[in-house]
Amino acid sequence: MQEGNAFLILVGLATLAFAWVLMPFLGAVFWAVIIAIMFYPLFETLTRRLKGHSSVASLVTVLIVVLIVVLPLLLIAIAMIQEATSVLTTIQTDDTALQGLFNRVFAMLPNWMTSLLGWLGFSDLSAVQTSIAEAVSGWIGVIAPQVLSIGQSTVGFFVSLFAMLYLTFFFFRDGERLIGYIKKASPLRPGMQNALLARFTLVVRATVKGDILIAMLQGGLGGLGFWVLGIRATILWTVLMCFLSLLPMFGAALVWLPFAIYFLATGAIWEGAALLIYGLLVIGLVDNFVRPLLVSQATKMPEFVVLISTLGGVATFGLQGFITGPVIAAMFIAVWATFIGRDEV
Repeated sequence: MQEGNAFLILVGLATLAFAWVLMPFLGAVFWAVIIAIMFYPLFETLTRRLKGHSSVASLVTVLIVVLIVVLPLLLIAIAMIQEATSVLTTIQTDDTALQGLFNRVFAMLPNWMTSLLGWLGFSDLSAVQTSIAEAVSGWIGVIAPQVLSIGQSTVGFFVSLFAMLYLTFFFFRDGERLIGYIKKASPLRPGMQNALLARFTLVVRATVKGDILIAMLQGGLGGLGFWVLGIRATILWTVLMCFLSLLPMFGAALVWLPFAIYFLATGAIWEGAALLIYGLLVIGLVDNFVRPLLVSQATKMPEFVVLISTLGGVATFGLQGFITGPVIAAMFIAVWATFIGRDEV
């Protein structure tokens, strides 16, 4: 074996071993990279204002991230956990609560809806009620331990949070140097390296900015509607709508539409009609009007890619997969776009 090949094998083994050591903090590393990419323009501005003091600029940028991102998310998470725990406890105190809820809803369905269900092959409403109740009960049984165990892993969470902020500081301060090392190690020619880095940064920023801001807007509008209608656990449903809004076309409707149907089926016609109209004309159309303002057509991912990558991300990485999946898809698109146009760079 030649000396060069042996050394490459040693480099590969050392890299794999280091990646294995970092595996428990893989999420922290990922989010540190994403935050560094998103806030790097702010860091550059602060560096110029502070006359090149990159360490101070890095610290100030991290503090800004904590104030405008981390602390609000922590406060929202605490409130959401409290509401989710209350809702889950209420449901689990009565094993027949869900079945009774669906029984009341289906018993109050109008004749035209009953006929429609029969035409669709759901004429046996009791069987439909049972299957829906069992599915929802099973879903609650799966997520309840996860929600209730969040408070039990507080130490691990804050260790990961500290690691993320610590890494973010160094990614800001030493980012250009790290990128230089990566370029030196890469076998790609300089033109392709620069094109890949520029396209990757552009696509990731557009994806994260567009998806997160639109999800926050749709979730916030939905939460406002729930608050006006007096629906309990508004923060919980708002956060769920924010997450599900990352699914294109129908995401937020998975939360507000069942409430609208329930209102209509139980005789609360005004509330149901208002929520249905509000959901369709306000919440549902946000994506169509706002996304083009935030994400250019050149960097927008196809909706089917967003949907599949989001679902795959959740299945692979859990809750953070709502963002991790689309970001990995953005990386995939950036790499392939550079590969296809490699003769031009």
